[in-house]
Amino acid sequence: MEQYPQELFLPAQKEEDAAEEIRRPSISYWADVWRRLFQNKLAMTGLVLILLMGLAAIIVPTTTGISYFEQNYDAINVQPGSEFLFGTDNLGRDMLTRVWVGTRYSLIIGLLAALIDFVIGVSYGGIAGMASRRVDTIMMRVAEVVYSIPYMLIVILMSVTFSNQQGVSLMTMVLAMTITGWVPMAILVRGQVLQLKENDYVMASRSMGGKDLFILKNHIIPNTLGPILVNVTLTIPRAIFAEATLSFMSLGLQPPTPSLGVLVSEGLNSLGSTLNLEYQLIIPAIVISLIMFSFNVLGDGMRDALDPRLRK
Repeated sequence: MEQYPQELFLPAQKEEDAAEEIRRPSISYWADVWRRLFQNKLAMTGLVLILLMGLAAIIVPTTTGISYFEQNYDAINVQPGSEFLFGTDNLGRDMLTRVWVGTRYSLIIGLLAALIDFVIGVSYGGIAGMASRRVDTIMMRVAEVVYSIPYMLIVILMSVTFSNQQGVSLMTMVLAMTITGWVPMAILVRGQVLQLKENDYVMASRSMGGKDLFILKNHIIPNTLGPILVNVTLTIPRAIFAEATLSFMSLGLQPPTPSLGVLVSEGLNSLGSTLNLEYQLIIPAIVISLIMFSFNVLGDGMRDALDPRLRK
């Protein structure tokens, strides 16, 4: 039988000084979320692109000195170059100004739609989750009826009802997209509320006299911000893409308002031309693609950063 040295069986020495040693600094949940988000290179790339495009949409149109609807019949269909970085369209309008003003309109529509969905969805879903079973059932059946209305039908009806000589206004577009768009947010929040309201800290707050709205505002909603923020981040590109699709189909914003969907629709007419005017379609399409890519990868990164199961 093999013999082992006696030194291997000596008891471990206890170091009193190391008992209270801090091996890792304490870090809060949200600080850890931001740390993990910053470590996600793809998500940070999306965030940087969003910030850069947002700044360009604000700054560039004010620095060109040309209005987005100003026509120059001496510079029709000019190719991109030193004089016109993005070229001009068939009416001599500067594409650089129009693309970034269109980006501004698209971002405003996406942000407003996401904000309205957030406010209505969180309020409705939170109240439904905290209410009695009967009230909850009635509220969710109402939400399901609203969500069952065809989205395109609502947009067409509002376009016909509220359009004028300039077409559909920006606020009409936002309202059309949010009439049914808040329902998924409400369903998400309701599910989170039903799950969290049985926790011990909610029971403790209720035993100390906390009312339902107080508990919802101070205890439940703060603990559901993770899924809510991810949903908001993914709602923005959906709204932007919906606006671009509707404008492309002439059901949204109308020329001369230069949303990205309008620019793509106008640029489509340049395909097949012998003048090589494809840039009028390619440039706004690239901007839309970058916006969609940026918000989607940022949303995926936020989902991973907010998941405590992935914490290392």
